[in-house]
Amino acid sequence: MARTKSQYVCQECGAVHPKWIGKCEGCGAWNSLVEEVAGDSAPKGLGAGKGRRIDFVGLKGESPTPPRRQSGNGEFDRVCGGGLVPGSALLVGGDPGIGKSTLLLQITAAMAANSRCAYISGEEAIDQLRLRAARLGLQDAPVALAAATSVRDIVTTLDTPDGPAVVVIDSIQTMYLDSLESAPGTVSQVRASAQELIRLAKRRGFCVLLVGHVTKEGQIAGPRVLEHMVDTVLYFEGDRSHQFRILRAVKNRFGATDEIGVFEMTGLGLQEVANPSALFLSDRDGDVSGACVFAGMEGSRPMLLEIQSLLSPSALATPRRAVVGWDSARLAMVMAVMEARCGLAMAGADVYLNVAGGMRVSEPAADLAVAAALASSLSGIPVGAETVIFGEIGLSGEVRPVAQTDSRLKEAAKLGFTRAMVPKSRRGAGKAQRSGLEIVEIAHLTDLIARFTDTGADHRRAGHG
Repeated sequence: MARTKSQYVCQECGAVHPKWIGKCEGCGAWNSLVEEVAGDSAPKGLGAGKGRRIDFVGLKGESPTPPRRQSGNGEFDRVCGGGLVPGSALLVGGDPGIGKSTLLLQITAAMAANSRCAYISGEEAIDQLRLRAARLGLQDAPVALAAATSVRDIVTTLDTPDGPAVVVIDSIQTMYLDSLESAPGTVSQVRASAQELIRLAKRRGFCVLLVGHVTKEGQIAGPRVLEHMVDTVLYFEGDRSHQFRILRAVKNRFGATDEIGVFEMTGLGLQEVANPSALFLSDRDGDVSGACVFAGMEGSRPMLLEIQSLLSPSALATPRRAVVGWDSARLAMVMAVMEARCGLAMAGADVYLNVAGGMRVSEPAADLAVAAALASSLSGIPVGAETVIFGEIGLSGEVRPVAQTDSRLKEAAKLGFTRAMVPKSRRGAGKAQRSGLEIVEIAHLTDLIARFTDTGADHRRAGHG
């Protein structure tokens, strides 16, 4: 009989300790160790002839690749790389109430028209799931519902030749294995439960979608190895005060990472947004100072967003720097370059920066747009309603080229913009027409700031005229 012993597992990083200590030696978290009982079943004396010999095969197989399963939701399929791969495991994480269960219930209801789909919830009862389906208008969809938390029962139910093609587990933190004495949601239970479900999915060839809780830092709760075990990790982002939601792929073995899907929360659930740029710019007032349009990229998708800034005299010894949707450290760097290289005085002003629509921008290509918004707010001169801006700023004030310039310009031209301020081309083409836009190349940050002085404003107005 296997011996049992106690061990203490950190609930933040999964490190195992032989005794309880206040601070985890792996991640430094305090009071995160939980006692768990594990059997001493480690194999001993492994040697030649003890295991089964495995066979190797080549990279190119003779059997055809199974087709992806389309969900019918274009934004979801885009993030997954074109649809769900049979036998794959997806992990969907996000803040509470952001819409994870709503989205997956809509996906399974759409796919149930062509494939058998099952939705297993460990958090809601069957009647609660039916109420949600009725609110979304999905009560007639042929989705098999179940409320269960025992992994043993779930595996026994799904381990059949005619099982479902798509299975949703909501959520993995509520699942438990009766062979472990730890509580559901602990590191050991999450890791072991996910391993059993993923192994069954790959053996039977169905897609399993796991819903994961997140910590207060925004990371998926449980062991980090959980994200290594699955094939795709999707984060559902967004501010609940805004109607837009972003589904972002941070890992995908069958498609591109950093791909996003945009959804709008409505009374009938989450509706896909096919043209998010037009929606984000629909309420824009182009004649106000301190605002400009940034042509960014989210994965392979060009995205036009409005960046707003406001500078006001500060009565505080340390002026405020409030940033929403961008990196505050990046803002401090851009302001330092503007002060040191361009002679602008902003140190005594409160600075507020906002990316409209609840989006978050992370690429350095937004530096030039942020600088234009700050200079516009400081001078009171609007950037121009028909102008888009993008480019990376170096510490010496130089403007560096960014990737996928043509895609950004095509998106801007499609939405009716007529002018683009871009980094100077390495080919030295100068001012040119591309994608129907007037291209204004900026080699140094002073070239941009000059457009917001009196001379620069006259020149810019003349260009519009």
